[in-house]
Amino acid sequence: MADILDGKALAQTLQTDLAQQIAKIKAAGGRSPGLAVLMVGDNPASAAYVRNKERACEKLGMVSLGKHFPANTTQAELSQVIDELNHDDRVDGILVQLPLPDHLDSVALLNQIHPDKDADGLHPMNLGRLVRGEVGLQSCTPAGVMKLLEEYHIDPRGKHAVVIGRSILVGKPLGLMLLAQDATVTMAHSRTPDLPAVARSADILVAAVGRPNLITADMVKPGAVVIDVGINRITDDGGGRLVGDVDFASVKDVASWITPVPGGVGPMTVTMLMANTVWSYLRRVAG
Repeated sequence: MADILDGKALAQTLQTDLAQQIAKIKAAGGRSPGLAVLMVGDNPASAAYVRNKERACEKLGMVSLGKHFPANTTQAELSQVIDELNHDDRVDGILVQLPLPDHLDSVALLNQIHPDKDADGLHPMNLGRLVRGEVGLQSCTPAGVMKLLEEYHIDPRGKHAVVIGRSILVGKPLGLMLLAQDATVTMAHSRTPDLPAVARSADILVAAVGRPNLITADMVKPGAVVIDVGINRITDDGGGRLVGDVDFASVKDVASWITPVPGGVGPMTVTMLMANTVWSYLRRVAG
């Protein structure tokens, strides 16, 4: 049976370290790092994510400078707010909570965030730095995955990593991060011929598609490391529960390591957002 990659426990450890770092900054007369999360509309899932981020800020001693907007907020109004935050010295990280209502151009808004305040690591300049192997803010979920592998001494070097899912949020940046650690990376997706065979070739298999229980035991090489990035809410027996893209019940008997859902990659995403904000603060304020 697979060992568990416990993202919840690692996130707690990292957040404790961040809280101590922030306490030292404040004790030395510095200000608290500030994070501004912008949310538009009343999407229940987005609201829950934003609450988690705001609670994490409070827990760590950071300042939450988030703003919630009605669903009919215009592109120009949001653009003006981002410009103000870019010039606000209290703000070290800015994040636009996705998805946005259909009438808004999310790409244009994300590109307007100053690269050095881009807490989610999605600005083209930060993605370019990732491609070039340069220092910069990195996308939170992929960075959390890499932290998990590091914590459990799983070295990607020389391994075949298969990433299923090619989004700009997870799949593409994670592929680059694994490549930087000397893995041989295959990017797979819904149009990949014979996806089960490609998945079975992986030493490290990452599922980041958003389809419940897509990865079954017959798609996993015995002894592979399985990272489940998916978070899907399904309803059965009159109630709802969260499941990943991996059929955990069957795959855990084949893999050597596996992330649970919930409690795997999810807690790491929020923690890396906090870490990015603190890193940005230190770069901007402490030099």
